[in-house]
Amino acid sequence: MDAEVILQEEKMEGLWTLLPWLASCLMVFGGALPYLPQYQEIHRSSNAEGFSTKVCLVLLIANILRIFFWLGKQFELTLLLQSVVMILTMFAMLHLCCTVKNTNRMSTKQQRLSDLDFRYFWKWNAFEDYLLFCFGFTVLCAVVTLVLLDSAMFVEMLGYLAVMFEAMLGLPQLLQNFHNRSTKGMRSPKLIQFILSMTSAPVPNAILMVMPNVLSHQSH
Repeated sequence: MDAEVILQEEKMEGLWTLLPWLASCLMVFGGALPYLPQYQEIHRSSNAEGFSTKVCLVLLIANILRIFFWLGKQFELTLLLQSVVMILTMFAMLHLCCTVKNTNRMSTKQQRLSDLDFRYFWKWNAFEDYLLFCFGFTVLCAVVTLVLLDSAMFVEMLGYLAVMFEAMLGLPQLLQNFHNRSTKGMRSPKLIQFILSMTSAPVPNAILMVMPNVLSHQSH
């Protein structure tokens, strides 16, 4: 009997050890999973009209900023890995959208980043242009962060910007749906992803300091 009790206790200990690991995996990959059905749908139908690539732009900027925010304020490693996974997911979505649009494209004219035409910003035909833009943005952030990393105000500003861009996640898709007069591209998994990303995002200290004062003021 004692042996059975000890065995059960060992199983429970193993379960409690496994749960945090599973929770971390869910947090790392949970934000990207809602895009899997969208990826499969675009690949199956060869139609990317219902998906706004501006969603990728918002999430790429937000997560790149979050990574540089981590350099100044090292929050949980799980959230850092979440940003890396989300960046890779957005690149996968952009690559698929470019492939599908180029396959269905009737015109021979291509819009490229090198044209420097703001009217076609983030509407380029080549996936390499999106990579080049993100690389340039990352290099710019790296240079500025290297110079101002010792400034607590700058680090907090990075956190503000990351949260601000992530809060704009639903706007590009809403505009796309309004333009198409359809809600086909707005699926419930995206709403879940938006909620998960906002609740798990690291918050700058300044926001944490201001919120109690705001709540106290509203209670009066």
